[in-house]
Formats: sequence, structure tokens, C-alpha cells
Amino acid sequence: MAFLPVLLLLLLTVAQRAIGQDSEDSEALPTGCGWGLVRPYTLLCDLDSMWGVAVEAVAAGGVLTAFLLALILLCRLHTIGEAEKRSGVGPILLLLLGILGLFGLSFAYLIEQDESLCLLQRALWGVLFALCFSCLLVQGVRLRRIGLERRSPGGCALTGLALGLSAVQGIIAAEWLLLTVLREGRPACEYLPMDFSLACSYVLALLLAALTAACLALCGKTSQWRCNAIWLVVTCLLSLLLWVAWVGLYLHGIEWLGRSPEWNDPALAIALVAQGWLLLIFHAIPEAHICLRSPPQPTAPDYFDTSQNSTRMRETSFDEDIPLSHRQFVENQGYGYSDENAAGLRTGGPAGPHNSNTGPRPSAPFRSNVYQPTEMTMILNGGAVSTSSQSQVPSAPPTYTGRQLW
Repeated sequence: MAFLPVLLLLLLTVAQRAIGQDSEDSEALPTGCGWGLVRPYTLLCDLDSMWGVAVEAVAAGGVLTAFLLALILLCRLHTIGEAEKRSGVGPILLLLLGILGLFGLSFAYLIEQDESLCLLQRALWGVLFALCFSCLLVQGVRLRRIGLERRSPGGCALTGLALGLSAVQGIIAAEWLLLTVLREGRPACEYLPMDFSLACSYVLALLLAALTAACLALCGKTSQWRCNAIWLVVTCLLSLLLWVAWVGLYLHGIEWLGRSPEWNDPALAIALVAQGWLLLIFHAIPEAHICLRSPPQPTAPDYFDTSQNSTRMRETSFDEDIPLSHRQFVENQGYGYSDENAAGLRTGGPAGPHNSNTGPRPSAPFRSNVYQPTEMTMILNGGAVSTSSQSQVPSAPPTYTGRQLW
């Protein structure tokens, strides 16, 4: 939304100047200007002042990139199914609009200044930066909320919060213009660099708040969104370094180098283009990629992979389905007598009483509910094999639950 007023005002200014241009202006055009561009638009094509052509090319590439990225997000919005990802699309689109405004405002510094252009530059400079840094701040709040509560605020609420925070800078810029231009009667192009920097102090506060929120988002419990927080921290740190660099150059560096009048506009135009590309590369593009990336699909279990745990083997074990008391009973029955072995003990057959356990194991139907202790069990329990009462099978005590451990 901020890019459209900038573009309309620039077009109106160009049309007004083209209509009021003197036909008798026969001044020689700079090198590279031969397509009808005359003063005051010669910086757009002047090859002797290469900074204007370089800023124009870089800004045009940024406008194209931001526009394509916004178009991709809008076209693929229906494919984003997760609520946490959909909530971040609104701030990204608002940030892209702010980036378009930054690139569009840089063209205003490539035209010779007059009263309308100076008003435009002073009014929109802080507002566009406040809009971009407000989007960074709400992204930090969103990531912090996801890390703590594993859910995100709504995208409309985040977008409204960013717009409300940037509107504060709009009020500050309007009051500054009213005080300096209307009340004091000074021209809009005549202002002190210190006053211009102080008018953007709220923008710097937003940037510091965004950096703090991004650092807090790194301490969240969910590691899935830590990559987003890292990109946000890098973006805020680089933006802070850029602001320190251009403010120091604008306030003291240009005057110390002795280029005070002629380097003011190039410094501001380069700061706009650099900030726009920084936000594109380190935040808008990675965040859009993460939002559009499909969630990982669950992989099928590989039962032939021996490097994994044996949990799948335990899942298919049938012994765990049997209760503990039944397993003890079944294990105890493995050592029990069959009817044939018991008959051999009673009759004193050729196998003998001590060799009967070498016969075949009894089958399940003959090990019903009769307690049939083995010789080893009777010896360990303090008993002995009785040869006098061979016709009776001893019964188990009432409290017997299976083999006794030793």
C-alpha cells in the first residue's frame, strides 16, 4: 500500500515537469542520456555519475524480485495447510509492500529536489522503515508464541499490529513536517541532518525491539521453528549495523570528508536500496520458502534395518501378551510328569524312577490342571520321592504359584 502513493506522486511530478519544461533549454545532455530524458532526470542515465545508474538498476531488480515473491505467495496460499505457517503469510506480504516502497522511494533521490519531492522524502522515509521493522517485530512475537505455547496468533491480528506500530511513525513524521514547514515557514528541503535522524528514533526503537523478540524466540521449546528465529536474528543484526553505518556517515562522515551537500542524497538512496535487499535476502525469501515447503511425510518402517532398536521385534512377540501368572504356569508344566512317566514310577519300569524325565515331553491336553512336580522341585522344597504311596499324586499347597526362585 505504501508503494502506490510513492509511484503516483513520482508520476505526477514527472508529468508536471515535462509539461513545464522550457523548449529553449539547449543545455548539453550528459553522457548516456539520449532518449528524451532532460533535466532534472539526468541522474537516471548519466554515465558520468555512476551511482545514480547503479542505484536505479539495483532498485529495479529489487522491485521485480519482491513483486514476483508476493505473487508466488498469493498463488500458493491455498497449499499452506498448517495454521502456524499461514499466520506468517500476512506479515510477509506486508513486509514485501514495505520493501517495494523502499525501492520506489530511492528513485526520488535520483531526481533534482524541489519542494514536493522533499516533502515526499521526509514523510515516507520513516514510515516505510517503520512498516518493515514492525513486520520483523510481529514475526518475533509470533515465533516466541509458537515456542512457548505451540500455537500462533492469527495472521490478521499480526498484520493489524504491524500497521498500528507503523502508524505511530506516520504521526511523528506529520508533526515534524507541520512544525518545520508550516509553523516555522522553512523550506522542506532545508533541514538539519540531526533533526532528520532524531525523527527516525522511533524506527530504531522498533528495530531494537524486533532484535529482542528474535533473541527470545531462539529460547523456545520447539526446535522446528528455530531456523526461522535464526534468520530473523541475522536480519535484525545486519539492519542494525546498516543503520549505525549510514547514520554515522550522514551525520559526521560526509562533513568530515568535505562532501556535505553532494553526498547527502547518494547516502540516503544507497541506504534505502541496501536495506530493501537485506530484508529480501535474509528474511522475506527464507520465510516464504519455509511457509511454502511441504511438511515431511512419515516414512515406512524398515524391518530389515538391523541398526535400529529391537522395538519392532518386541512388538511382534507373543510372550508379552500372556499374563505373568499364566507364563509361570506354562513354564512350570514343561517340567511336569506325563501319564506314561507317572506309570513308570508307579510300576518301577525299566526306565526307573530317576530316568523318566528323559522321555518325550507331554502335550498340552495332558497338562491340564493337575499339579505334577518334578524331582528337582521336590528336592529343593525339602521333600523326597515317595515309593510307598505311588498310587497317589501329591497335590499342590494352596499358596503355590509356580516355581520357587533360589
